[in-house]
Amino acid sequence: MARLSRDDWVDAAYERFSTDGITAIAVEPVARSLGATKGSFYWHFTDRRALVDAVLERWRELETEQLIAEVEHIADPQARLAQLFEIIGHRSTQRNGERTLYADAAAAHVREPVSAVTERRVGYLSGLLQQCGVSAEEADRRAVLLVSAIIGFQQLLASGWLPSQHPRTLVDTLYGVAMIPEGVTRPDRP
Repeated sequence: MARLSRDDWVDAAYERFSTDGITAIAVEPVARSLGATKGSFYWHFTDRRALVDAVLERWRELETEQLIAEVEHIADPQARLAQLFEIIGHRSTQRNGERTLYADAAAAHVREPVSAVTERRVGYLSGLLQQCGVSAEEADRRAVLLVSAIIGFQQLLASGWLPSQHPRTLVDTLYGVAMIPEGVTRPDRP
């Protein structure tokens, strides 16, 4: 058998993360899935935490940076926002590892990298909303709510709940919420 690379280990661990969440990343099960020994693992990583960090770095790259890169070529910011939501909506059922990551972050001791990804997502959405004409303060609030809605939806899916609405209509509604005219407030608020 050829020597396993660091990427082989990350690939196998990322598969476990994608299927069963961050808590499923453990050296022995990953080694078994590769047909390798723990000694091979220690050739590439100092400990489990180093493997978890590599998996989270891959998650950040695949689920945040690549999504942003996919839409950045679109000149019109509203079209860019609509396409971003379309991609996220289409991938919601495929982001299994992320479905439980936010709930497990503190217990799994990965709060910092998860928070950094969240901040990147909120910041990107806020900037995009500002390019669409939303004020900076309002864009920041909307970005937090939009990211929260997406993460919450993934957690609902993880619980086994399935919406009766077609995902496309949910994406359209999410876009509508993002683009609601500024100044719309509760009736009892000035």
